[in-house]
Amino acid sequence: MAFFLQKETVKLACNCGSLKPIYRLYFCRHCQKIRCAYCVSHEVESHYCSHCLENLASADARLKRNCCTNCNDCPACSHVLSVRIVPVTSADPDDPSRTVTRKGYYLVCSFCRWTSRDAGMPDQTSATGGWAEREVPHARRISSLLEHYKGLAAKERQEKEKRKYVPRRSYLHFSDKFGLSTLLARKRAGLAPQGPGLKDDASGLPELEPAEASEGVEPLPESVFSEPLDLSQVTTMAQRLLQVEVQPADVRRLLPVHKPLLVKRSLRCRECEHNVSKPETSPSSTKFKIQLFAYYHVPEVRVVTCEPLLAGRPAQLVLKLCNPTQHQTTLSFLPLPSPEEDRRELELALQERRKKRAPEAKGSAGGREDATAVVQSFTRQLSAGEDPRPVAVEVTGDVVLPECSVVLPPRDDAAEYDDVGDSHVFHDDPKVVAWRKANKAAVKLSVLPRPEAPGGEVVVGFLLQYSYVNTIPALDQRTPQTQDLRVRVYLSLGPTLGG
Repeated sequence: MAFFLQKETVKLACNCGSLKPIYRLYFCRHCQKIRCAYCVSHEVESHYCSHCLENLASADARLKRNCCTNCNDCPACSHVLSVRIVPVTSADPDDPSRTVTRKGYYLVCSFCRWTSRDAGMPDQTSATGGWAEREVPHARRISSLLEHYKGLAAKERQEKEKRKYVPRRSYLHFSDKFGLSTLLARKRAGLAPQGPGLKDDASGLPELEPAEASEGVEPLPESVFSEPLDLSQVTTMAQRLLQVEVQPADVRRLLPVHKPLLVKRSLRCRECEHNVSKPETSPSSTKFKIQLFAYYHVPEVRVVTCEPLLAGRPAQLVLKLCNPTQHQTTLSFLPLPSPEEDRRELELALQERRKKRAPEAKGSAGGREDATAVVQSFTRQLSAGEDPRPVAVEVTGDVVLPECSVVLPPRDDAAEYDDVGDSHVFHDDPKVVAWRKANKAAVKLSVLPRPEAPGGEVVVGFLLQYSYVNTIPALDQRTPQTQDLRVRVYLSLGPTLGG
C-alpha cells in the first residue's frame, strides 16, 4: 500500500517530457530508454469475454460486433446477469388432461434485482441463448447504405488499378487482371462496358432508395399531459446509450445487453518497433511473454522521511534506493541540467531524429511511388516515436547531492528472509548512507526550499545515473555490456511551513 501512496511523490521523466510514476513506465532494452504510454504503440492480441473467458479471433469478434453471444449485462445497472431455474407446469401435448413439469430459465440481476420478466420476456427452455432481441427499426436502411458504399469503394479501387501504370507487363497480364477479352466482346456487340462484380447500369452500383424528408412531427401522446410523471419509470442517459439502436424511454422496454468483449494488447516501442509488453493468449492466464516494465530495470526511489520544510532553511531528506536487477549497480547523483544545456540536448536529439528520417524521405522521393511504398512510408510515420520535449515542471527547491556513489548489490529474494546479516561489505560514508539491507540502501540528502514561494509545493529534482547490464547479445559483442544510463527524478515533498 505504501508503494501506491507515493505515486504523486516520486516521478520519473520520460523522453517525451511527461512525468509518470515508475510503475506506469516501460523500459526498452534495445533503445535503453524509458517509455511511457504515449511512446509505445498499442496492438490488439486477442478478444475475450471477461465472464465466460471465451477466446475469439479478430474476424469472429468483428462478426459478433465485439460482443459475447452467451453472456448478458443488466440494462439497468450493467451488472452481469445470471440464469435462474424455476419449475414450469404446462399441459402435456400428447394428453391434455395431464400436466408436465419442466424447467424454465430466466435472467436475473443479483445487484439491482432486475429480471427478464420485468421486460415481458418469456421464460426459455434452454439456459444458453435464445433470448429475445429487439429488432432495429432502421436495419434495412443501414444494410442498403453499407452495400452501396461497399460497391462505391470497389469501383474506386478498380479505377485506381486501371490508372496505375506498371512497366514491363505483357498483354496476358492485363487480360487476366482486367478481362480485356470480355471488354472487347461487349464492345463489338454494342453493349456498355461492365467491370467485374458490377451491374449493367450506368453507375455500376447497387440500387439505393433515396431518403425522404418529412415535415410533419409525430404529436406527443395525451398521457404526457394528463398523467403525473414517474421518474422511476424513465430511463437514464446511461441506460439509453447502452442500447443506442433503440434508445428506450421507458424502463419496461429495457432488454438484456450482450456483454462487450475485452482485448489483450501488446505494447511496442515506436522508435525501434520491439515489444515491451506481450501477454499470454489464453484469457485465464495473467502471465506475460515479454514484460519490460521500468520497475524491473530502473532503480526504485522512495521517500522514507523528510524534516519539516521551512522557507530558506535546509531540511534532511532520506531516500530509499532499491536495485531490482540481477546485477550489481552503481548509483550516482547529478544535478539537473540548466535551461541552456537542456535546450542544447533537445536540439541534438531532434537533429538525430531528422537524420534518421532523411534517408527514408530521399528513397521515397525518387521515381514513381507505388501503393506499397506509400503504405510503408505512412506506417513508418505512424510508428515514429514522440519528439523529445522539455519537462514541464517548475523546481521550487534546491537539493544538496552527495559527491560519492552508492553501490547496490543484485536482487536476492532469499535475502529478505535472512536474519543472519548481509554478506556484502561496502565502505560507505555514514554521512551519506544511513543503513543497508540486501539490495536496498537509505541515502541522506539535504533540501533547501526557495524563499520566493512560501507555502507552496516544494519540488526538487536530480539526475540519477545507474549502471545497466545489457544482456541482449549483439553481432559484434556476445558478452553482456555495462552502460551508464541516466533518468530524471522529481520529488514532490509538500508545502512549506513559512519563513
